[in-house]
Amino acid sequence: MGQEFRFILPTPPQTEKFATHQLAYEFRREREQREEWRDYCAWYAETAQKHQAELKKMRRDINLFGWFVRGH
Repeated sequence: MGQEFRFILPTPPQTEKFATHQLAYEFRREREQREEWRDYCAWYAETAQKHQAELKKMRRDINLFGWFVRGH
């Protein structure tokens, strides 16, 4: 019974056309990954800049908590 189904599965194509398709797929995936990485780096730089600006602003604020702690 196992030998009957052996011939149902097609063998993978071994043509140059398949190799070209595979190469194109890998190139497309590599390009997408690089674009995703570039977008992530841009987002990260923008977020870091915002956080640094917020930190500078927070450092200029009055430290109300420090007033309460000094009293004790």
